[in-house]
Amino acid sequence: MKPLSMLIEIFIILEVTIKNIEAERYNKKQKERNVTTQVSVNEIKRFLSHILERRNLVKVINKRESVFEKKKNQRKLRIKEVRNKDFLKRNQNYLKKQAKKNFTDEGDQLFKMGIKILQQSKSQKQKAEAYTFFAKAADMGHLKAMEKMADALLFGNFGMQNITAAIQLYESLAQEGSYKAQNALGFLSSYGIGMEYNQAKALIYYTFGSAGGSMMSQMILGYRYLSGINVLQNCEVALNHYKKVADYIADKLEKSEGIPVEKVRLTERPENLSSNSEILDWDIYQYYKFLAERGDIQIQVSLGQLHLIGRKGLDQDYYKALYYFLKAAKAGSANAMAFIGKMYLEGNDAAPQNNATAFKYFSMAANKGNAIGLHGLGLLYFYGKGVPVNYAEALKYFQKAAEKGWPNAQFQLGFMYYSGSGVWKDYKLAFKYFYLASQSGQPLAIYYLAKMYATGTGVLRSCRTAVELYKGVCELGHWAEKFLTAYFAYKDGDIDSSLIQYALLAEMGYEVAQSNSAFILESKKAKIIEKEKMYPMALLLWNRAAIQGNAFARVKIGDYHYYGFGTKKDYETAAKHYSIAADKYHSAQAMFNLAYMYEHGLGISKDIHLARRLYDMAAQTSPDANMPVLLALIKLETVHLLQDVLFFNFTMIWKWIKLDNTLGPYWDLFVIGLIVAVLIFLLRNRFG
Repeated sequence: MKPLSMLIEIFIILEVTIKNIEAERYNKKQKERNVTTQVSVNEIKRFLSHILERRNLVKVINKRESVFEKKKNQRKLRIKEVRNKDFLKRNQNYLKKQAKKNFTDEGDQLFKMGIKILQQSKSQKQKAEAYTFFAKAADMGHLKAMEKMADALLFGNFGMQNITAAIQLYESLAQEGSYKAQNALGFLSSYGIGMEYNQAKALIYYTFGSAGGSMMSQMILGYRYLSGINVLQNCEVALNHYKKVADYIADKLEKSEGIPVEKVRLTERPENLSSNSEILDWDIYQYYKFLAERGDIQIQVSLGQLHLIGRKGLDQDYYKALYYFLKAAKAGSANAMAFIGKMYLEGNDAAPQNNATAFKYFSMAANKGNAIGLHGLGLLYFYGKGVPVNYAEALKYFQKAAEKGWPNAQFQLGFMYYSGSGVWKDYKLAFKYFYLASQSGQPLAIYYLAKMYATGTGVLRSCRTAVELYKGVCELGHWAEKFLTAYFAYKDGDIDSSLIQYALLAEMGYEVAQSNSAFILESKKAKIIEKEKMYPMALLLWNRAAIQGNAFARVKIGDYHYYGFGTKKDYETAAKHYSIAADKYHSAQAMFNLAYMYEHGLGISKDIHLARRLYDMAAQTSPDANMPVLLALIKLETVHLLQDVLFFNFTMIWKWIKLDNTLGPYWDLFVIGLIVAVLIFLLRNRFG
C-alpha cells in the first residue's frame, strides 16, 4: 500500500509545484502586463491629446471650410439663380422674338398682298381693298404699311382724309427713323397744315429726310437752294441735291422709257378744262374705239400707244395695246410693226420677251423706212440681243433713224460718241446729238447734257444750266403721278385732297402745281387752311410760279398788289409786275391793265398816248381782248373829248377831280355802262 500512497504524494507534490511555477509565471506576466498597460495608456493619452488637438484643428478648419462652403454654396445658388433667371429671360426674349418674327412675317405678307392688289387693280374699289391689307399690316407695326396708311390719310385716298391722324402716324414713324415721315412733316410745317407754320422746322425735317434717303426731300432742298427759299441761294448745293435725284431717275429711265406726265392747268377756262387736251374724255375715248374697230389705222396706232404707256388718263394695258397694234400691223402700218417689236424687246404680260420676234417686227418696219424700226434694229445690234454685238451695224441704223428725226436714235448716237462705244470719243458730236434729242424732250439726253454742263465736259461749265436740266429730269419721277390724282380729285369736288397733292408738288418745284395750288387757295373752297392765310399763301405760290416763267402768275401778282389781296395795296408794284408780263411774255391782259393804269395815273405818271398804244397792242396780241379794248378806248376818247370840249370853259366850276367825288372812284365803269347802253339802244332802233 505504501508504494501507492507514495505515488499519490508524489503527484500531489508535483501538482503543487506546477501550480507554484504557473503562479510565478502568472505574476511575472501580470507585472509585465501592468508595465505594458501603463506604457500603452501614456501613449494613448499622448495620442488622444494629439487627436484632440487635431480634431480641434479639424473643427476650426471644418468650421472655416463650412463657412467657405456655405458662401460657396450661396454663390453657387446665386449663380444658379442668375443662370436660371438668364435662362428664363433668354427663353422669354426668344419667345418674344419668335412671336415678334411671326407677327412681323404676317404683317409683311399682308403688306405684300396689298402691294400686289394695288399693282394689278384697275378699279378704285380694288385699290381700296389693298388699303384694308395695309391697315391690318400697319396694326401689326409694319413700318412701310404705316407709311402707306399715313399717306392715304394725308392725301385723302378713297375719301379717308384725316390730317390730324396722319400727323400722329408720321410723328411716330419719324421716331422710328422713317425718311418719308420726315419729308411729310417738313411739308406740313412749310404750309402750316395741321401743324404750326414754321419754315425753320420744315428745313430741319427736309434735311433729316434727305439724309435718310428721301428723293423728294433732296428735290425740295435742291429747289430751295436754287431759288433761295429760307436759305441762302447756292447753285452748287442745289446742283448736288438735284444730281442725286437725277441719277436715281436716270437709272430707272435706262431700264424703261419714262412716261410723260399730264400736267393740267386749272387756270385754263372751265370749258377748256372739261375737255382738256391732256386728259382724254371718256366719250371721246369711246368714239376713238369705235373708229379703231371700223379700221382707222391711225386711231388704232394712237390707242395702242396710249395703252402701252398709260397716257391721257388711261390705264396701262399691254393686252389692249398689242390688240390695236396687231390690227394696224395687219393693215400695213409700219409704226404698229415697230411698236410690236418694241413690246417683244422689252417684254411684258401680253408680249413675253423674245428677241427673235422683236427682230422680225423691227425688220418689217425698217424695210418700210420706219425710224422706230431702224432704231430698234440698232438697239439689237448695240446690245447683242438675238444677234452678235456689232457697233458698226448699230451706228448705221441709229444714223438712218436720227436723220428721220427720231429722238431716241439721236440720243443713242450721242451716247456712242460720249462713251466711245464702237467709235472714237467725241464730246462735241455727243453734245450735238444730245442737244437735238433734248429738243424733243428725250429725258436721258437731257440728263447727259446736264452731266456735261455740270462737269464742263465738251462744253463750258455752267452750274445754272446744269441745275435747270437736272431739275427737268427730276420732274419725271414717279411722284409726278400725283398730277393725275390731284386733277381727278379736283374734278370730283374733293378740293382738300386736290390741294394737298398739288401743294406737295409745288413744294418740290413744279411750276404747274404752284399755279394750281394758288388757284385753289384763291377760290377759298379749301377747308384745311384758315381763310385769312389763303391769300398770302396764294400770293407766295403765284410768285414762285412767276419766277419760273408763268406769265399768268406774273399778272396775278400785279392783281394782288393792285387790289390788296394778301398784301397792302401798292399800285407801283402792281404796275411793275404788269410791265414784266407785257414786255417779257407779251400778255394781252397785262397790257390792258397797264394801259388802264397809265390812263388814270395809278402808281405811274399819267400818259394818255401810252395808254392808247397799250390798248391797241393788247387787241393785236389776243383776239379775246378786242371787245374790252374797244369799250376802254370809247370810254377814253369820250372822257378826253369831254375834257377838251365840254369842260374847257368851266374848269373853275367843275374840276376834273370832282368826278371822283361826285360819282365815286369807279365812275369810269359807269361811263362804260352808259356807252354800252347807248350802243344797244341805237342798234335796237336800227334793226327794230
